[in-house]
Amino acid sequence: MARSPGAIMALMFILMAAAAAGELSRLEHDLKNDGSLKILVVGDWGRKGTYNQSEVATQMGMIGEELDIDFVISTGDNFYEDGLTGVDDKAFEESFSNIYTAKSLQKPWYLVLGNHDYRGDVLAQLNPVLQKIDSRFICMRSFIVNTDIVDFFFADTTPFQLKYWTDPEDDHYDWRGVAPRETYISNLLKDLDSALKASTATWKIVVGHHTMRSVSEHGDTEELLQLLLPILKANGADMYINGHDHCLEHISSNDSPIQYFTSGGGSKAWRGTFTPNSDTLRFFYDGQGFMSLQLTKAKADIVFYDVFGSVLYQWSMTKFSNQILQFPM
Repeated sequence: MARSPGAIMALMFILMAAAAAGELSRLEHDLKNDGSLKILVVGDWGRKGTYNQSEVATQMGMIGEELDIDFVISTGDNFYEDGLTGVDDKAFEESFSNIYTAKSLQKPWYLVLGNHDYRGDVLAQLNPVLQKIDSRFICMRSFIVNTDIVDFFFADTTPFQLKYWTDPEDDHYDWRGVAPRETYISNLLKDLDSALKASTATWKIVVGHHTMRSVSEHGDTEELLQLLLPILKANGADMYINGHDHCLEHISSNDSPIQYFTSGGGSKAWRGTFTPNSDTLRFFYDGQGFMSLQLTKAKADIVFYDVFGSVLYQWSMTKFSNQILQFPM
């Protein structure tokens, strides 16, 4: 899908203007005529179709058509094992354009970076030039998608993990545009706090790559719990959606309304690890699949699907009464 040169230049202008102003980039996405929004969420997928990535993509296409989705969210680790080598890396087409071919998936994809993306040429993956190859691909470090009833706050979580800086082992991380770490994190937290405070949307949803609460292999990310979670709680965030752990899960906070959703089953999965934490585990599936999110001003419906497109779990909440309803599988 080719985007016009004018559209490419417009997006580049938005990004440069936001950077110059020291604030998060904002993109607008219209709701359906009935005021609803329907999206798919997938993470940890970019393996050139292997490890059932193609099978998950097929089911995403079918569910996407059934729901008539508005866009797709990627929770990061878009290209394994080490990101992209440049804007001309064929892995972009082999892991993205040639895999997610269903008509229903020809919608905008809003993507954050994962730790594996940082192991490649980060600037290439962030470069709007990739949209000349496939116009769906909208990847930035941190940004906001405004949709009237819901604001999505996409946060760059990889720099938060101290071990990537101090003990990367055999991996190389591309910290261009990020170092020094402390300054970058401080500015990002300040920007997110300001944006969340200013939001008048009914729903506030934060998207990052790394887990905040998880019972799978990576578990909780302490740096996010210490630095990012207090800002989410203080500003009434409703959900934190992530990847990183290659599974599907839903955890409810015991001391706030925040719901944690992991959708990292886009390809390689089945880690065989389960370590409970102190919050309430509502659902855990150690396998491949993806998530749908349907929103109206009053209600959010979340569904997890497996690699065969079968419904694994459904959950809903109404915003104004804050009533939580768990549906049978």
